[in-house]
Amino acid sequence: MVLFIKHIDIEGPGTLADFLEDNKLPYTVIDLSQGDKTPKLEKDFQAIICLGGPMNVYEEEKYRFLKDEDLLLKRIAEEVVPFLGICLGAQLIAKATGAQVTKNPVKEIGWYKIVLNDDGLKDDLFKDLPEVFKVFQWHGDTFGIPQGGKRLAFSEFCQNQALKYGRNIYGIQFHVEVTKDMIARWADAYKGELESLKGIVSDKQKMLEDYAALEKDYMKQAERFYVNFFTVAGLLKKSFFSFTHTV
Repeated sequence: MVLFIKHIDIEGPGTLADFLEDNKLPYTVIDLSQGDKTPKLEKDFQAIICLGGPMNVYEEEKYRFLKDEDLLLKRIAEEVVPFLGICLGAQLIAKATGAQVTKNPVKEIGWYKIVLNDDGLKDDLFKDLPEVFKVFQWHGDTFGIPQGGKRLAFSEFCQNQALKYGRNIYGIQFHVEVTKDMIARWADAYKGELESLKGIVSDKQKMLEDYAALEKDYMKQAERFYVNFFTVAGLLKKSFFSFTHTV
């Protein structure tokens, strides 16, 4: 069973859920913002995926569920449960393993290139992915690399785009899971943020136009990334996968 942890209704598993369904891999979703409780690790979770959200990792007084989630992620790190943190999820696993989360020098919103470093090129998470490729971003904060962890990727505007901790615990600052509809919903929900950054980051129309232009390559990248992660997590056998959804 794969567990998805949501922090807000509009930031769900997207194409990750499509991939699991295509490969007949069971999953469940909890939404902490809707009052769902953080689960016990004693349950049979083969992998845990922590999704994004607009909150900051240190806003524990405003978002009380972040305290319990931090305790859960500390246990995940100690017990080496296969884990993937996306955007906020990456920042949360960095904090849980002792790294700092701070404001990035600039906000990355839209499509940006990231670069795999030597550790990233050697890591199974990025197997058969190019050294440089475009990803979708929506973040203002950035995570540090915990002691004993590794940086796997960087970009022009954000030095830490991917981290690894232990054998199979990963965090990525960018989004692999988004669909066209998700991007449109985020642009509407976070309209105020986009308007405040007009001329600095992509607007809704530009993000959707870029999605249309990049969709084919983006879906191939997402597919390969999912195969890699779930193979590392032990849920897939090497070279065995299916992904038929289009978005």
